[in-house]
Amino acid sequence: MILRNQFIHSVLFTAGAKYIGLVVQLVITGILSRLLTPKDFGVIAIATVFIVFFNLLCDIGIGVAVIQNKTLTPTETASIFSFSVYLGVLLGLLFFLASGFIADYYSQPMLIAICRLLSLTVLFASLNVVPNALLLKEKKFRFIAQRTLLIQVASGIVGIAAAYAGLKAYALILYAISASVFMFIFNYLKNPLSFELFPKLSAIRKIFRYSIYQFLFNFINYFSRNLDKLLIGKFLSPASLGLYDKAYRLMLLPVENLTYVLSAVIHPHFSEFQQDKRRIFDIYMKIVQVLALVGFPLSIFLHFTASELIFIIFGRQWSAAIPPFEVLAWSVGLQIVLSSSGSIFQAANNTKLLFVSGFLSAITMILGILYGIFISKSLIGVSFGLLAAFLLNFVQCYILLIRMLNGDFITFIKLFRTPLILASLVFISESLLNNSVTLHNEVASFLLKSAVAVAAVTSGMLLLGEHRQFLKLLRSLKQQ
Repeated sequence: MILRNQFIHSVLFTAGAKYIGLVVQLVITGILSRLLTPKDFGVIAIATVFIVFFNLLCDIGIGVAVIQNKTLTPTETASIFSFSVYLGVLLGLLFFLASGFIADYYSQPMLIAICRLLSLTVLFASLNVVPNALLLKEKKFRFIAQRTLLIQVASGIVGIAAAYAGLKAYALILYAISASVFMFIFNYLKNPLSFELFPKLSAIRKIFRYSIYQFLFNFINYFSRNLDKLLIGKFLSPASLGLYDKAYRLMLLPVENLTYVLSAVIHPHFSEFQQDKRRIFDIYMKIVQVLALVGFPLSIFLHFTASELIFIIFGRQWSAAIPPFEVLAWSVGLQIVLSSSGSIFQAANNTKLLFVSGFLSAITMILGILYGIFISKSLIGVSFGLLAAFLLNFVQCYILLIRMLNGDFITFIKLFRTPLILASLVFISESLLNNSVTLHNEVASFLLKSAVAVAAVTSGMLLLGEHRQFLKLLRSLKQQ
C-alpha cells in the first residue's frame, strides 16, 4: 500500500511539473525561434551533439547504478561523487581543447568560442550526476519537480534577455550554461556531498558491473541518436540542421513529456521488487496499454497538424521544417511506448540485455540515417529512414524484454488492438476534414483539428465499449 501510494504521488508530482514545464519550454522556444535564425540554432545544434557525448562520458552509467544499488554507504557515495568531480574536470578540459578540431571539421570558426564556453556545462553535468541519482533513489520527486520548473523559468529568462540584447547564438549558450549552474546550486543546497581528495576505488568497483553495460548502451545509443545531426551539419548545411533539429525536437516533445512522467519513477520504484519478474511484466503491460492508447492516435493527429504547430510555435521562417516533422510524427506512438522500456531493463537488473537491444537499435538507426544522407540526400529521406528504424527497434526490443520477463507475446500483441483502431479513426476523420475544409488561420485550424481528433477517439472508445475498460485499467494501475 505504501509503495503504491508513493508511486502514484511520484507520478503526479512529476507529471504536474513536467506539463507546466512543457508550456514554459514552448513559450521560451517560441520567443527564441522568432529572435534567432535557423543558422543560429544549427550551429548550436552541432555543438550540442558533442556536449551530449561528453555528458554521456561524465555519467558512464554511474547515475542508474547508484539508484539500483541499495547497499551503498554514505562514505562510498562520497567516493563516487568525488570520482565524478575529477572526471568532469578532465572531460571539460578535453572538450575545451577539442573546440578547434570541431570548428575546422564543420568549417565554422565561431564554434571555437561556442564550444569553449559550453565546456562549463560538461563540468556541471558531471557534478550533478550523483546528486540527481540520490534524489531519484530517495524518491524526492516533489523537490525534483519544483527544482526543474524553477530552472526552466530562470534559464529561459537568461536566454531571452541575451537574445534581445543581440547576442544571437550566444543567447542559446547562456541559456544552457545557466541551466546547468542553477541545477548544481539546487542540488548542493538540498543534499551537499563531501569531496574526497582520494576517492576509494572499492566504491567504484561496487557499481562497475551494473554501470558498465548501462554506459555501453548509452554510448551506442548516443551515436544512433546523433549521427543524423553530425552528418546533416557536415554534408547538408547548418541551416538544414537547424530546420531538422526543430522538427526532431518538436517530435520528441510528446515522447519525452508522456513517457518521462512514468520512466522517471519506474526504475526507482520497480527496483524494489527487481527479482519478481512476473510482477514487473503484469504491471508494465498495463502501462504499455495506457501509453499506446494515448500515443498511437496522437501520432496521427501530429502528422495532420504539422504546419499549424510549426507556424504557431516557431513562426513562418521555419516552414521548411514541416515536411520532416510530418514524417517523424508517425513514429511518436511507437516511441512513447518504446521509451519506457529502458527503465524496465534497469529495474530487472539486466543492463547487459539493455546493451544488446541498444546495439541492435544502433545498427538500424545508423542504416536509416546513412540512407537519408547519402542516398536520398534530403531531410525527408533522413526522416523516412528513421521511421523505418523506429519500427524495427520496437519489434526487437520487446522480443528481448518479454523473454527477459518470462512474459506472453500474445498478451503483448493484443494490447495494441484498440490503439490501432482509434488511430485509424483519427486518420479517416482528419483526412476528410483536410479534403473538405480549409482555414487560413493556424490557431483556428489547429483547434478544429483538435476537436475532430478528440471526437474520433471518444466515439471510438464508446462504440468499442473501451471507455469502461480504460477506466478499469487506470484503477488497476493504482492498485498495484
